[in-house]
Amino acid sequence: MDLDREIALVEAVLFLEAEPIDIRRISRATGLGREAVERALDELQKRCRKSDRGVELSVIADGYLLAPKRELWETLRGRYGRKNENRLSRAAMETLSIVAYSQPITRAEIESIRGVSSDNMIRLLVSRNLVQEVGRKDAPGRPVQYGTTQDFLKVFRLSSIADLPKLDELDTERFELDG
Repeated sequence: MDLDREIALVEAVLFLEAEPIDIRRISRATGLGREAVERALDELQKRCRKSDRGVELSVIADGYLLAPKRELWETLRGRYGRKNENRLSRAAMETLSIVAYSQPITRAEIESIRGVSSDNMIRLLVSRNLVQEVGRKDAPGRPVQYGTTQDFLKVFRLSSIADLPKLDELDTERFELDG
């Protein structure tokens, strides 16, 4: 099979998938080998960058997704953003930031950093699937620890948590726990 046909197959699969899909699943869906899929993804990414196409190939948590180019997203967000996406309040964003930069983290640790109760904010973030339970801390009472989800990465268009903006020294101190 020629490269153009392989790229077309991979692009069609990405177009049909609503969630990021990994190479193994693309390979299964297209019948192409892993190397052919990787080659097609590389070339598709180059073509999207070079052209005046409205989409780009995004890598989100080891999966691939066709998404509007970043420079177009603000224009399109109002109509095509998530239907259930309501703006997060400042308190919810603050709580989400603490979880993202300090994960895994317990509710008590979040409250220690914020200085106020965070039960409602955590519940909201869990209901929006931006935060999830990731385990229990080895401490008295074995409190639940929270971390971000793949949906968090998708909403903020990150490949991984490592892609979060770096904090300056003052912010780093804010996100650190005492003792």
